[in-house]
Amino acid sequence: MDLLGDWWTPLVLREAFYGVRRFDEFQRALGIARNTLTDRLRRLVDEELLEKRLYQTEPRRYDYVLTDKGRDFFGVLAAMSRWGDRWLAGEAGVPVTFHHKACGHDTHAEVVCAGCGQPMRAGETSMRMGPGFPEPLKERPEVQRRFADR
Repeated sequence: MDLLGDWWTPLVLREAFYGVRRFDEFQRALGIARNTLTDRLRRLVDEELLEKRLYQTEPRRYDYVLTDKGRDFFGVLAAMSRWGDRWLAGEAGVPVTFHHKACGHDTHAEVVCAGCGQPMRAGETSMRMGPGFPEPLKERPEVQRRFADR
């Protein structure tokens, strides 16, 4: 969440999925202050979600292109869009539809179990400590309660 801790970062990534690649295009599409955009792009490059590619040498200008790590963020954006479409769309309808080229349908994101393919719902899913859970936290009583099987 450190990476996504502000509201501009997902919007910059969304624009990259729309095909925006250049600084001025991001700035124009989002109406974001130039210094804020510079910070967000730098962070996304540092975190390897975007890659800078030089397209002009005088003055130096770059395209910002999604990396594999950045493209893998698509599911997060699709899920956020699904939530917004359900709870925030006005009477005119959803602002953007997702079209699945493979099957030819307009669709929406759905979180499903990788094991059985069934939709995952909060009331039917529990979370457990994974192998990377920080050792110093494992023994805390409140953590033990939080992750106790229910």
